[in-house]
Amino acid sequence: MKIKAVLNRDGGTFKTTDMQSYCESATRAFAAKGHDLVCDVVAGDDVVRALEAASKEAGVEALLAGGGDGTISTAAGIAWKAELPLGIIPAGTMNLFARSLKLPLDIWKVLDVLADSIVVNVDIATANGRPFVHQFSAGLHARMVRMRNQMSFGSRLGKMRASTSAAFGVMLDPPRFEVVFDIDGDGRSDEHPVSAISVSNNPLGNNSLFFADRVDTGQLGVYLAAPLEPTGVGKLAFDILRGKFKENEAVTASTARKVHLHFPKHRKGAACVLDGELLRMPADVELTIHPGELKVLVAPPQPEA
Repeated sequence: MKIKAVLNRDGGTFKTTDMQSYCESATRAFAAKGHDLVCDVVAGDDVVRALEAASKEAGVEALLAGGGDGTISTAAGIAWKAELPLGIIPAGTMNLFARSLKLPLDIWKVLDVLADSIVVNVDIATANGRPFVHQFSAGLHARMVRMRNQMSFGSRLGKMRASTSAAFGVMLDPPRFEVVFDIDGDGRSDEHPVSAISVSNNPLGNNSLFFADRVDTGQLGVYLAAPLEPTGVGKLAFDILRGKFKENEAVTASTARKVHLHFPKHRKGAACVLDGELLRMPADVELTIHPGELKVLVAPPQPEA
């Protein structure tokens, strides 16, 4: 198989990695399994261009993307549209999609797994046509990301510290807003005051990092948090750390194949987060699951003992 790798040298672990040595190791690992791998190491600003070019390169049969969650999300959207299998090298801080795919989080160990992998079909979701593999969110998470982005950090540890500081800031001043939503086009539009809403690519697992245990259920996870006071945000944060946020009294959880959201008081758009990226979405957002449409490389199943 001819594989093109695009590695974001500005992404997390790669910042302190000898990328020439890494690419040589990757090439050897894939060659040992009969694959032809070509590495392209690029700056963060050039990732989209490099991935799009790789997806159109003659003879390329699969893409390999290395970087943080933002890079992986971008790569998934491009691979999906190009109908190419995607391999993931988790070089970021959280590596959420890699966790869902049960890949090793060590950038060196994952090479051998990917070189000897199989192709499986998993789900991908869209928000107004924009692909995402983790989650769409508004409210608490969006405010936290906005506050974190206003801080300076140059390392993974610095980002974690900034996230912690932003979380405390949101706890002291939680948002409250109205959202109207229609699930699976049932014609019923329910309006709710909330402090947060999250729609994930597959239901989230019982873990503290908010990632799905499976990405092939064909369902979105839909989560609403009722309006919260600072003490309520603190309790929700504690339940999140325990991996029991679904049991929090303020949280309502459900599943759907399609969700339409309307933010009545945000005619100019609402601040939202899509796979970690803060952006402004229109007042109406259509979220849809696309079952089995994304091809990914994963470890082959292990024989039962």
